[in-house]
Amino acid sequence: MSHDQSILHPVAFSMVMVNFAASYGVDCETCLLGTGIDEAQLQDSDVLISRQQEMRLVENLMLALPEVPALGFELGLQYNVSTFGIWGFALRTSRNLREVIQRALRYLPLSTAYCEFSAVHDEEEFGVQVGASKIPQHLCQFLLERDMATSILIFRELSLAGVKILRLEFMGPAPKHASTIADFCGVTPVYESRRNAVMMRKADVEIPLSMYDPHMVRMLEEQCRAQLQRRQVTGLAGQVRQQLLGPLGLVASVEEMAMAFNMAPRSLRRKLEEDGTNYRNLVEDERKKMATQLLTLTNMKLDEMALQLGYADTASFTRAFRRWMGCSPGAFRSENRE
Repeated sequence: MSHDQSILHPVAFSMVMVNFAASYGVDCETCLLGTGIDEAQLQDSDVLISRQQEMRLVENLMLALPEVPALGFELGLQYNVSTFGIWGFALRTSRNLREVIQRALRYLPLSTAYCEFSAVHDEEEFGVQVGASKIPQHLCQFLLERDMATSILIFRELSLAGVKILRLEFMGPAPKHASTIADFCGVTPVYESRRNAVMMRKADVEIPLSMYDPHMVRMLEEQCRAQLQRRQVTGLAGQVRQQLLGPLGLVASVEEMAMAFNMAPRSLRRKLEEDGTNYRNLVEDERKKMATQLLTLTNMKLDEMALQLGYADTASFTRAFRRWMGCSPGAFRSENRE
């Protein structure tokens, strides 16, 4: 499965890169140069950014630290399962590593991966094959090594370090930093291979994981599907959703939204109608999705939730929720918690 270029990423992924750069003495301003991301946005977990913004940050990191061996691989080891929010939580509650891989591939755009991933196996081994053919050439090796390192980290974290990586395969020739990669992961990479892959024993991927929860799996699958839809940017409607989930928030008026796109409110309304929707429906849809998520996954009070979703008071939020779901927020929370 390949990474969808139209899917937005949480800015938290970029924060990992900025913190990593800081450990080498590179300041935040250097990392963010030309990305369109400011330092305030880095602290806001709701901000979503594009693939182009993230790739510019990667370029800045590579330019700032050209002498660091295996820079991409080391960066990949800085992520952890919790970095990825709902996607990581869904992996953590999977039955075993085989199921982790299947679920990870199904919702791969919710991760930080830019490579194409697919499952590979035979009678004795199971793993993931990694392709980087759709990545710009100058970023190809860096992102290939980063994504493979993150895969290894996730497998080891979820199995509580009980899984052994059999082989780390690369199609290309051995780089000068091959020994550094071996030091980082404890596995000597195999170069000039027929594929890029991370391979494990088939028996190891069938070992039950301690946090498996079938009820949580079903709920988190739905959350992953919702996240994919919300992060999809297609046409003006998708860009409006991006603004609602990011810098402007769900309290934004149509006038404020139009200003963000440098157009008149009337023009914004007309263009959204051409996309088959309108501003009110987009706001309502995002409020509904966020409300059900907050009610299911948090203990946030209803008055706080109403403000978070842009309502003047709890009563207005409750009326809207009854219209969406046919029940009160409290009843929805009780039923879904059960």
